[in-house]
Amino acid sequence: MNLVLDIAWTHVRTRARQTAFAIAGVATGVGFSIMMAALMEGSQDDFMRQLIDALPHITVSDDHRNPPRQPAETVYAAAEIHGLTPETRRKGIKNPLAIMGALEAWLPGAVAPSVQTKGILRYASRDVPVTITGIDPLREPKVSQLATQMRQGALTSLYRTSNAMILGDRLADKIGARVGSNITVQTSAGARLNAQVVGTSHTGIRAVDESTSYVLLKTGQIIEQQTGLVNEMRIRVRDPLRAREIAARVEEETGYKSVSWQEAHEDLLSSFVIRNIIMYTVVGAILLVASFGTYNIISTITHEKARDIAIMRSLGLSERMVRSIFVVEAMLIGIAGGLAGFVLGYLLCLGLGSIEIKSPFMDMNHLPLAYNSGHYAIAMGVALASSLAAGYMPARKAARVHPVDIIRGAT
Repeated sequence: MNLVLDIAWTHVRTRARQTAFAIAGVATGVGFSIMMAALMEGSQDDFMRQLIDALPHITVSDDHRNPPRQPAETVYAAAEIHGLTPETRRKGIKNPLAIMGALEAWLPGAVAPSVQTKGILRYASRDVPVTITGIDPLREPKVSQLATQMRQGALTSLYRTSNAMILGDRLADKIGARVGSNITVQTSAGARLNAQVVGTSHTGIRAVDESTSYVLLKTGQIIEQQTGLVNEMRIRVRDPLRAREIAARVEEETGYKSVSWQEAHEDLLSSFVIRNIIMYTVVGAILLVASFGTYNIISTITHEKARDIAIMRSLGLSERMVRSIFVVEAMLIGIAGGLAGFVLGYLLCLGLGSIEIKSPFMDMNHLPLAYNSGHYAIAMGVALASSLAAGYMPARKAARVHPVDIIRGAT
C-alpha cells in the first residue's frame, strides 16, 4: 500500500500543471454548486421565516368547523332542520380564561387572548376598511413578533392614552396618519370611537400592513360593544412545524375552529413543492456538469500515462495494483479539489451576501443565504464519486493491454 501511495503522490506532484487544472476543475464545480444551494435554500428559509413570524402559529376563533346539530336532530332521526338560531347570539369564546388555563397546562408554547373585529378608519376625509385586533401588550410578545416589528412606538404605548391605536405602516401611509394623529373608528354595528395613533408596525406582508390595526383588549371589547369578549386566541408553539398537529388537538379539546399557519397558507406551501423540485434540479445539474468535467480531466491525465502503466506492468506490478495507483491519484485530486471548492463556495457566498440591495419592494438589504454543512457534504460526495470513476475506468482499460503493445504505440 505504501508503494501505491508513493507512486500516486509522485505522479500528482511531478505534473503540477495538470494537477492544478484538475483540482481547479473540481473546485469550480463544488464551489458553484454550494453557492447555488445556499442561495436557493436561503431565499426559501427567509420567506418561510417571514411567513411564520408574521402571524401567530395557531389561531383559535369562536367559529366551528362544522355547523352545530339542531336539538330536534338528536331526538328525531328523520328530522332535518336548518337555520334555527336563538333570537340573540352572544359572540365570542365561552369561558376563555378557563380554556386558556387548560391549554397552558400541556401546550408547548404560549397563548394570548384577542378581539378581532372589522371597521372603517376615517382620517382626513379618507375612509379605509381595516381589521382591528384587540391585544394584551403583556402577553402578545409571547405569541407573535409584533413587539420586534414596531417601526414607531412600542406595544406598551397602548397604555399611554385612552383608545390608543397602532397602525400597519402601509395603512398609516395610505391615510396619511402619523403618530399623534386622531382618527375615528366606525363599525357596521354602529359603534363609533375616537382613537389616537401611538405607533406603527411592519410585518413585511403587504396585505397585513395595509389593513391591520391594534388596540388594547378592552378597547376592542368597547368597539364590539360586549364586555369581556374574547373571540380569538393566538397561540405560538416552540416547534412551528408541529403547529398543524397541535391545532388539531386544540380544536378537539375546545370545540372551536383552530387554524395553523400551514392551513392558513396552504396555497403558498404547495408552491414550495414545485420550487424545491426546481432547486434540486438546478443544483443537481450543476453537480452533474461538474462531475463530467472532473471525469474528463482526470481520465485524460490517466490516458496520457499509458506508458507509465506499461513500464509498471513490465516491472511486475499486477493489474489491481496499477488500477489502485490511478484510483488513489484521482481521489487525491478529488479531495484537494473538494477542499478548495469548500473555500471557493464559502467565499462566493460571502461575496453574494455582501451585495447591498435597495428596492422599495424588499425589506431586506442583502441576499438571504443558508450556510448548511449538508451542501458541502453532498458536493464533496459527488466530486469524490466522479473522481473515482474517472480514475478507475481508464486505468482498468489500460492495465489490461499488454505492456509491449502500449510501448509500441498501440491503442
